[in-house]
Amino acid sequence: MRATQEFKVAKRFSEKQKRAYVDVDETICFYSDIRRYDLAKPDYKNISKINNLYNDGWHITYWTARGSSSKIDYRDFTNKQLEGWGCKFHKLIVGEEKGCVDLIIDDKAKRIEEL
Repeated sequence: MRATQEFKVAKRFSEKQKRAYVDVDETICFYSDIRRYDLAKPDYKNISKINNLYNDGWHITYWTARGSSSKIDYRDFTNKQLEGWGCKFHKLIVGEEKGCVDLIIDDKAKRIEEL
């Protein structure tokens, strides 16, 4: 490699509108016993953190695997749940669109506790 070769430095965030994908279960809602979506308890502190990103101009996509294993369509149910909890968002991805995974690895990953 020559000493005069220039390197382009990748920017961590886009210069356009910043985008966040936010999981639903165990991020903005939790379960005391049985993991049934109709028993989910919203965590308004965490919802507020995401709403603050929305208010700051971020594009918010809620991203959940609900129904990816059972093949049940939870889109309308989840959309109504999010709206009922006062969640601000632009898009909702549900079920097979997300897929059922055990670990997400990404250089920009952040846990809700870090916001």
